[in-house]
Amino acid sequence: MATESDGEEETATAAGKLTGSPQLSVDDDLREMAKKAAWSVSSCKPGNGVLSLRDENLDTYWQSDGAQPHLVNIQFQKKVKLQLVVLYVDFKLDESYTPSKISIRAGDGFHNLKEIKTVELVKPVGWVHISLSGNDPRETFIHTFMLQIAVLSNHLNGRDTHIRQVKIYGPRPNPVPLQPFHFTSKEFITYSILR
Repeated sequence: MATESDGEEETATAAGKLTGSPQLSVDDDLREMAKKAAWSVSSCKPGNGVLSLRDENLDTYWQSDGAQPHLVNIQFQKKVKLQLVVLYVDFKLDESYTPSKISIRAGDGFHNLKEIKTVELVKPVGWVHISLSGNDPRETFIHTFMLQIAVLSNHLNGRDTHIRQVKIYGPRPNPVPLQPFHFTSKEFITYSILR
């Protein structure tokens, strides 16, 4: 379970609580953006590097090796719209290696990262969804070159951390610019604009 520091209610369970879900479920209007990025981490144990975050295997994990905060850096070649960060963490398997406080930061590069969200996790097991939308309902995504996930502390005062998977989602682009509807067939797209 996770609680957001700004007290927003993310799910219908308890006020301000996020829960780890055993199954990954994401809206159809979102697409995974992580394949378009360059990934790096602040430190890692041999054999448990950045590739373990993206291998689609819940049995492998990234393990940090050093002082906190532990960082996962995701850099894009061009500015992208991002809406959701999804992490797989498992307190039952990882215990003191499980993150308890995570900060999500965004910016143009390392020099100007700003904190978007701070999330506290309480013995999470499964996929934890962290929305990047702001307090204003019109702010449904962020527009950025870089995203950084910072593990600020671990459960039971653990030093190093385990994160098993990370997925980054952004809004699916509309095939017809300035068109409010999402036409999918060629016929509808052809007749969607009046001249």
